[in-house]
Amino acid sequence: MSTVDQRLEELRAQIEEELPPDISLSEVKYEGPELVVYTRDPKRFARKGDLIRQLAGKLRKRITVRPDPEVLMEPREAEPLIRDVIPEEAGVTDLDFHADTGEVVIEAEKPGMVIGRHGSTLREITQEVGWTPEVVRTPPIESSTVSNVRNFLMQERDERRHVLERVGRQIHRERMADDQWVRITTLGCCREVGRAAFILSTADTRILIDCGDKPGAEDEVPYLQVPEALGAGASNIDAVVLTHAHLDHSALVPLLFKYGYDGPIYTTEPSRDLMGLLSLDYLDVAAKEGRTPPYDSEMVREAIKHTIPLEYGDVTDIAPDVKLTLHNAGHILGSAVAHFHVGDGFYNVAFSGDIHYDDTRLFNGAVNDFPRVETLVLESTYGGRNDYQTDQEDSERKLKEVIRETTTNGGKVLIPAFAVGRSQELMLVLEEAMREGEIPSVPVHLDGMIWEATAIHTTYPEYLRDELRDRIFHEDENPFLADEFNHVDGGKDERQEIRDGGPCIVLSTSGMVTGGPIMSWLRHIGPDPDSTMVFVGYQAQGTLGRRIQKGHDEIHLNDRNTIGTGRSKTLSLEMDVETVDGFSGHADRQGLENFVKTMNPRPEKVLCVHGDESSTQDLSSALYHKFDMRTFAPRNLETFRFK
Repeated sequence: MSTVDQRLEELRAQIEEELPPDISLSEVKYEGPELVVYTRDPKRFARKGDLIRQLAGKLRKRITVRPDPEVLMEPREAEPLIRDVIPEEAGVTDLDFHADTGEVVIEAEKPGMVIGRHGSTLREITQEVGWTPEVVRTPPIESSTVSNVRNFLMQERDERRHVLERVGRQIHRERMADDQWVRITTLGCCREVGRAAFILSTADTRILIDCGDKPGAEDEVPYLQVPEALGAGASNIDAVVLTHAHLDHSALVPLLFKYGYDGPIYTTEPSRDLMGLLSLDYLDVAAKEGRTPPYDSEMVREAIKHTIPLEYGDVTDIAPDVKLTLHNAGHILGSAVAHFHVGDGFYNVAFSGDIHYDDTRLFNGAVNDFPRVETLVLESTYGGRNDYQTDQEDSERKLKEVIRETTTNGGKVLIPAFAVGRSQELMLVLEEAMREGEIPSVPVHLDGMIWEATAIHTTYPEYLRDELRDRIFHEDENPFLADEFNHVDGGKDERQEIRDGGPCIVLSTSGMVTGGPIMSWLRHIGPDPDSTMVFVGYQAQGTLGRRIQKGHDEIHLNDRNTIGTGRSKTLSLEMDVETVDGFSGHADRQGLENFVKTMNPRPEKVLCVHGDESSTQDLSSALYHKFDMRTFAPRNLETFRFK
């Protein structure tokens, strides 16, 4: 008997000691980080409301209780009973029964009413029918991504369960090494923006944090070939942790499966969905531009199948010697600060990912309160000594002025924006400004993935600010459903109609003008002197967005007819170009300093990453002098040992 099986037998014996004599156990197994308990008496289990919580506390495990498939009530009998228990105003839209796991997936417009206070309605459902309820939200705006991900995971339930069982046994294996140490190896995003990737190593475990591309430099990828990463084989990596779904952090996660990785990806549920959306678009853009994509769509599906979603604040075992907790990073939907607790109180490391320290219209500010942190790996995108963004109110005021002036002159406002995060922030600003009469009520055209990304936001309102979440719950108050918003889905013909029409606002991907529909809008609107292009987000070195921002008024655009010929078309830009700071999803220099200043506890060491050379060095120097801590501005391929 393996040590894992032996441990499962011990856990079963412990659980049986705690259970009343009228509750039996059929099986105990690991599924990912959870301990799954199968019972022939699910109704009795549910009546003991605190039993699961008590077991979880005693065993220090996340526990899920499922009915033995042999004792399940027929779905046709169970469905009306379930609907009777759930309040009608919960808006149940679908029930999907899975006999292999004894789970019934309940899709509802108001999941909280299905769950009930402290899970009371869920327990009542199990008491009535024996099935274990799992609740998902019906998106207020229909999302093909959410629907496709949910359908795919349902189709792959058997295979996914095998994956989870294998991962669970790997997590709970016996520790092999006697000595203890912690190392971080930088594989990308050091003294540069993009291709974020790090290896966190212990004597027993190797974890990859993020795996992104570099905007404007498709040939520069993380150094995955080194021995610390894939150089010793894909099985060398025990787990992948994704801080958020922006492509400079997530684009190459599916590539790992092409190289033979078969382990888990830990991230939040919205980050999983957004990773799928952005990765598939990444492949589509590459194909349209005549580039060979680094992987195919099958690898994206593998990544989704291997993803284990975590909620903010849940402490989760991801290896024999590592616990992971994700906390809100305030950057985009589902973005997380990843906190790693190594060993039994041995060492703690936090990776900020990308953060926004202050509250925004969309999100609460980043969490920086932890039980312990010895080392912080901190983004430095706006870490330069002069990187102080405009106050948000001033930024919104300037944007409204540009919109008023441009639309009054009959022009159009073109805003390149990331599909995820800044677009939704801008939508909230525009909706309020038009509702309050601060700017003219003109059409706001959303091109690229912006509408789909917005639909995903409305699927996960619990990740948004409280006030916004409450508005989304009321359809007549949902700001994203304002009449002014138009989803551009008619391609070049619709774009031409918009070009020939009256004043309007166009939000379009890509945010750094590196491809996608923004290129078409440059052709349509760029030559119009009455129109204005407004940059509201970071433009990385080497991108077309940075060149236009710096004053280039003649740009070269690849035309579909010239791809592969080495020729391109020259376009003269006559439109005005403005930059409105303050809408970035990143903390500015002051925000980064405040994040560290108020961090509890304050870390002993800080690695300043994900910023150009001057930004990382400036921030590193400032933190050292202000807070008397050891700071570093590492280069790629450096390794730091802690303890």
